[in-house]
Amino acid sequence: MSVALSDAALASYLAEIAGRLLLDVRASGLFSPKALGKAGDQTANQFLCHALREQRPDDGLLSEEEKDNDDRLAKSRVWIVDPVDGTREYGEERADWAVHVGLAIDGQPVIGAVALPGLDPEGRGRGMVLRSDEPLPLPPAPEKLRMVVSRTRPAAEAVAVAAALDAELVPMGSAGAKAMAIILGQADIYLHSGGQFEWDSMAPVAVALAHGLHCSRIDGSPLVYNQQDVYLPDLLICRTEHAEAVLGHVARLKQDAIDA
Repeated sequence: MSVALSDAALASYLAEIAGRLLLDVRASGLFSPKALGKAGDQTANQFLCHALREQRPDDGLLSEEEKDNDDRLAKSRVWIVDPVDGTREYGEERADWAVHVGLAIDGQPVIGAVALPGLDPEGRGRGMVLRSDEPLPLPPAPEKLRMVVSRTRPAAEAVAVAAALDAELVPMGSAGAKAMAIILGQADIYLHSGGQFEWDSMAPVAVALAHGLHCSRIDGSPLVYNQQDVYLPDLLICRTEHAEAVLGHVARLKQDAIDA
């Protein structure tokens, strides 16, 4: 682009364009349902990686669809992207999939953009992008708590904590969609313990933190990115007023398992 973009503006722009590319790939009708996910992943990944290397050549890069390079470990600034978070939902033409573009600085989730191309509240055909530099006001909390969980394999810890809190379970697809559901007022807690990688949560966590949400591991420890081992097994994103209760229930579950 002829005009230099800030890191946050670049993240948002790339996420939005990648989302539109993915919608075009799906609308082409050229791919079977089985092949669509791979075609979409590769198309969005090529765009995001080429664009980031062009716009930020000195930064590191970690993508789900790109071979990892340890060179990023020596970098202070590392872009972490997930071209299609929720490949199954993308292929099924659901709304709960996302594109993640985030920037970790010294391991901290500083900047993020999460595109939700399947959501189009303004009818512009461009989907929705939530970003760390333009936080939205959180909707009022409802009387009954809601916890987003996996559509296909809800984590046992999440189900147990939801029961303890008398929270309604809300099945949903991608990690990004779950995290953004809290910002959009569709849920209050996202507790995950089934295993993830850095690209699954980095951009959503940056956006969630900017909106004043609590984000941590399920033992309360901080989320740190750009590690050599990119596996990040668990995650809690919730409204701050629920964090203490959720972490307390998780700790009790762990202790009960040890005592059993």
